[in-house]
Amino acid sequence: MNDSVDTRNGSFLYQFSTEYAKYHGYLSLVVCFFGIVTNIINITVLTRKHMRTPVNLILTSLAVADILTMASYLPFSWHFYCKYPNPNPHRNTFGWMQFLIFHINFTTTTHTVSVWLGVLLAIFRYRHIQSPAKGNLTRMRRIIRARISVCLTYVSAALLLVPNYISYDLILKDESYYVLKSIKANTDRSFLVNLWLYSILAKLLPCILMIVYGGLLLRTLKAKLKNKRRLSSLAPANSQPRILDHSRTTRMLLVVVILFIVTELPQAILLILSATLERFFGDYYTPLGDLMDIVALINNAINFVLYCSMSQEYRRTLMQIYCSVLSTQRSIVTLDMAPELITNTRINLR
Repeated sequence: MNDSVDTRNGSFLYQFSTEYAKYHGYLSLVVCFFGIVTNIINITVLTRKHMRTPVNLILTSLAVADILTMASYLPFSWHFYCKYPNPNPHRNTFGWMQFLIFHINFTTTTHTVSVWLGVLLAIFRYRHIQSPAKGNLTRMRRIIRARISVCLTYVSAALLLVPNYISYDLILKDESYYVLKSIKANTDRSFLVNLWLYSILAKLLPCILMIVYGGLLLRTLKAKLKNKRRLSSLAPANSQPRILDHSRTTRMLLVVVILFIVTELPQAILLILSATLERFFGDYYTPLGDLMDIVALINNAINFVLYCSMSQEYRRTLMQIYCSVLSTQRSIVTLDMAPELITNTRINLR
């Protein structure tokens, strides 16, 4: 939301920001509706008994974080972009501006959780490839570790962003409506500290870790693919699909990690430049805010497409659930029609 954007300098970025803001709300609504529905489907599929693995547990937690982010973005985009695109007393009431502060803090937290869960995905998948789980006891231990790691991620993200939670305030403007307190990087020391902490711990560090572990995954995957031809000729026919499925899973997770890097690394660079260069935050970062938001929302919503296109096990489980639902609905319809069928039979007998 670019209430603070000063368009007087007439730069291309501000003109782009102003024009894109006209469509951002409606585009966000479409992406969020799609993302919430598909992430609910992800949770339904990934929590099936035979799908319970450490990686799928992390993917489930990622879906939950993405749902929370998009659920908060729905009323925000509708009110501040679609219904009231410009600041006015009806748009900037005290209640809605309090919601705006909640939305900023809440979505920043849930999105930070999503980014660090991307790091966990790369780490757990790499460790699994290095030492594949053997036996139910080892598998359960890894699931427990994954649960603990996910819980620590949620708690740590909330604690990390405590300075952010107390940095926003409302100002009554012209005794008619409220606006957020004006923030200027390089002049507000507390904001500058928060900016450094957020840019490094919530953006740059997880991107570096994803690059490192993603590179290790890619190197391991290449080594596996080189040996696949040799193993496929020696291995029994019934074990070859398993080998191929493991490779597909690794490739799918690599795509998820790469999308996180592509989405978050530019933001990390822009935030660091905002903390070091005077006026960079207002002149460059602020007008790009809506664009970065929609890119992040698309990244939150696209996982369903990745899972369907790259995971045979996911598709198989999804079809089993779909067929089961259809079978149940048909059974209910048949039971509802049974009394009518019985009545018609009696009439015919008479």
